[in-house]
Amino acid sequence: MYGYGVWVKMERIDFVVTWVDGQDKAWRKERAAYAHDGGQEDDGEERYRDWELLRFWFRGVEKFAPWVERIHFITWGHLPSWLDTGNPKLHIVRHEDYIPKEFLPVFNSNVLEIYMHKIEGLSERFVYFNDDMFLIRKAGPETFFVDGKPCDMLAFQPIPANPANPVMSHLYLNNSLVLAKYFDKRENVRSQPGNYFKIGYPPLYFFYNVLEMAFPQYTGFYTVHNPTPFLKSTFEEIWEKEGEALKRMSANRFRSENDLTPYLFREWQKLTGNFRAKNIHKDFRYYNLSGENAKLEADIRKQRAKIICINDGQIAGDFERIKAGLKEAFGQILPQKSGYEL
Repeated sequence: MYGYGVWVKMERIDFVVTWVDGQDKAWRKERAAYAHDGGQEDDGEERYRDWELLRFWFRGVEKFAPWVERIHFITWGHLPSWLDTGNPKLHIVRHEDYIPKEFLPVFNSNVLEIYMHKIEGLSERFVYFNDDMFLIRKAGPETFFVDGKPCDMLAFQPIPANPANPVMSHLYLNNSLVLAKYFDKRENVRSQPGNYFKIGYPPLYFFYNVLEMAFPQYTGFYTVHNPTPFLKSTFEEIWEKEGEALKRMSANRFRSENDLTPYLFREWQKLTGNFRAKNIHKDFRYYNLSGENAKLEADIRKQRAKIICINDGQIAGDFERIKAGLKEAFGQILPQKSGYEL
């Protein structure tokens, strides 16, 4: 159990976070050398530019989740100049430390994510963060795990045919096709009705699940884009069953329409019933950056959620001005250096 001021020993939970320095000249040169390698379909500049907010990620973890056992920081090789790599809770993980060498170099986040179980020393229970997901309020272990099981929500959602981002539509379908090999939709609902129709879920989830029962085959899953609690054993199980498919997609140096994603592992946990049903929306808010971000900045300063995700899309506006506004908002709630900073 977790109490603010009282600590009781519990099963270990690690955090994993991926980061890239999009301004690193050596990295950009290597990426450019493979720019026309087969499979590149989704490689926009917004996937790599740095908002200089990473120090606030570490400050948030130290202040709001000090119970975390270890942070595994995945990097191509570059490191922030301010990062204290000597911190005993920090494990620097370079791509070559856990990705098979035949698939290097890789610029595909999906490949980096499907091998996370290979990280040396990773705990059975871990939470995976993108570097645009931040803790801005106290978050105990029960935010992510209850009775040793990941906290999540189980719901259906049709896969959107999105011409603005067609690769993502393919990825969701790819995951669903794999899951459909192992799980029967209606049988799964009958086997765990309380996880599909959990009291406290957002009403939209009930609506989707009721509506989807009219269709016997999977049309997709509703997954929140938030820090994901995982069991390492889930990765090991799926690799045992679908290792050939996962190896094939590992050859995609850039994100491609025939990839599988870590959502496959997340949905597997839910369809097997190996999770705790919980309204995770209560702790989380998602924002798309725009030219004006007054609400986002105010929500950071007022700490209106435990966790936020700041999605970097094709924003229209002054990048430097927007970045400065975000840094100022984070600085108000996390002004002190963390033990991860020099």
